Amino acid sequence: MSDISETLFLLGGFAIIAVAANQIAGFFQKIRLPFITGLLVIGLFSGPFIFKLLPKESGTSLQFINDISLAFIAFAAAAELYVKELRSRFKSIKWMTFGQLFVTFVFSSIAIFFLAGQINFMRDMNAASKIAVSILMATIFVARSPASAIAVINEMRAKGPFVQTAMGVTVVKDFLVILLFAICLSVSKALVGGEPFSLFFLLILIGELLSSFGLGYVVGQLLKQVLKVRIHQHFKTVIILAIGYGVYVLYYYVKHITLDQFGKDFHLEPLLICIIGSFYVTNYSKFRYEFLKILEEVGPLVYIAFFTLTGASVSLDILPKVIGVALILFSIRLITMIMGSFVGGTLGGDSGLFRRIGWMPYVTQAGVGLGLATIVANTFPAWGNEFATIVIAVIVLNQFVGPPLFKWSINLVGESRLKANIPHFDGVRDALIIGMESQSVALARQLKEHGWEAEIATRHKDIDRSEYPDLKIVSIADLSLPSLQGADIAKAEAVVLMLTDKENQQVAELLYEHVGTKDIVVRLNQRYNFEKFHKLDCLIVDPSTAIVSLMDHFVRSPQAASLLLGMEENQDTMDVEVLNKDLRGLALRDLRLPSDIIILSVKRGGHMLITHGYTRLRKGDVLTMVGSSDSLDKVALRFER
Repeated sequence: MSDISETLFLLGGFAIIAVAANQIAGFFQKIRLPFITGLLVIGLFSGPFIFKLLPKESGTSLQFINDISLAFIAFAAAAELYVKELRSRFKSIKWMTFGQLFVTFVFSSIAIFFLAGQINFMRDMNAASKIAVSILMATIFVARSPASAIAVINEMRAKGPFVQTAMGVTVVKDFLVILLFAICLSVSKALVGGEPFSLFFLLILIGELLSSFGLGYVVGQLLKQVLKVRIHQHFKTVIILAIGYGVYVLYYYVKHITLDQFGKDFHLEPLLICIIGSFYVTNYSKFRYEFLKILEEVGPLVYIAFFTLTGASVSLDILPKVIGVALILFSIRLITMIMGSFVGGTLGGDSGLFRRIGWMPYVTQAGVGLGLATIVANTFPAWGNEFATIVIAVIVLNQFVGPPLFKWSINLVGESRLKANIPHFDGVRDALIIGMESQSVALARQLKEHGWEAEIATRHKDIDRSEYPDLKIVSIADLSLPSLQGADIAKAEAVVLMLTDKENQQVAELLYEHVGTKDIVVRLNQRYNFEKFHKLDCLIVDPSTAIVSLMDHFVRSPQAASLLLGMEENQDTMDVEVLNKDLRGLALRDLRLPSDIIILSVKRGGHMLITHGYTRLRKGDVLTMVGSSDSLDKVALRFER
């Protein structure tokens, strides 16, 4: 009973530290460092060597958190391995994976073995134990981080063959690393324990792997049945995590029961079991998207707990002694990865540029590498803590160096899709409407009434311009960037897209990546395309709901609705950007505004602020105002001067 109460007290204290770590780690992102690094550092400071918020035994008492997290990491790694999406770049992925896996593993193992004299815990080992440590560390060196890769790709909106190959190799490699680690761990136990390599040993090893594969299929079936049941997603999440933890409970049970009954333990491979189960659900069931959604939603919570606890478990007393070795091992890993990617790129027929920079996407490490280091520490208590401390130091170095290298390589191959800079405002409010129809004509005329310079761009050649003497209509050959630039699209503060969703998306991507148009307004045709335009920062008008929403506002608040739509006589709304440096730092209550002007909202850095009289203006703030047309014009001149 006392053990349970002690674990509950430790769990409560750790929960508070994890919540704090989640908040504090956000500051690391502001200085361009990975969030995971922040969690590790906070865990390090909270551990038994600095602030002593967690006692030394917390790592053992809270081992179940590690077990749940490791099972989840295996689920997440295999869930990214969707075979159908990898077929187009299969040749490059195959050979790059071979180069990274084989070359990095073999040469890292050799280098670590000959470096044993420089590593304290390896110095007095026999040759067999040195081989065991070398192959385990080299296996972890091969591991990559799918989560970190996805984060960089999403941040840069990267797309292209280089990124596709990098993502494919990352996912396939982590799958194979866990299989390789399972084999190396079994071999290492025999080497460290002094067991001879016999036919019996090989049969046991094969039996362990086959049993793990079989149980992986069973886990896949269990996951499939859970996802099939119609219950709330939160319950499914709990059951999925419980299944992952159950694999580890089974692993411990089989290990102890076989040791008691036969004098030799039979090792199932829990990571391999979980990764096979997840691979089955991802590729051979119809529940892939729901499974991915659950993993994405619960992932942040699991990673916060795992990385914080991992940081707290680092033997900080050993760290100063091993940091030099960690730097050497970091260099060895980097060199062998360069060699591996060059070999893989050459065999895969990649271009010279791809071969030279092909190693850059694979530097960063995180969940899988840390998870494997934790398993080694628990399996070999005599030297496992020092092993894990060195590996964690190398992983932290990779966390610092890896993301910038991956970003640089994406820019180098031209596959970044970041938003272009907003063009400088020339003092004239220009709007370009792409698509010629009755609604675009009506919109152009209404914009002109409100002081905008409105143009309509169309691909139709048979337009009778004499029917529209008050409008400027320009012809474009197609929807390519040169054609749009010929219509002076760069000077438009707003572009309105009134084509099909496919054509609208094509133009929106060009504007986002190459022009930087301030406001892109899209008329949506199909609701399921909403998210595509949302990712491009478009302002989306859905005709199927717009009329209903408008009528709803007229029913509930007719005065406000007619005012905001400019239907009240001599009343209008306007967005005004603060460009006048003299207004910087001025509180809203101190602005000398006409009596008929009301400030509705302030937008700063893409976010709406909850404003009050003491809200101070910053350059670049966008204020939404309502008032008379004359007053709005006067205020606009003052703010944009």
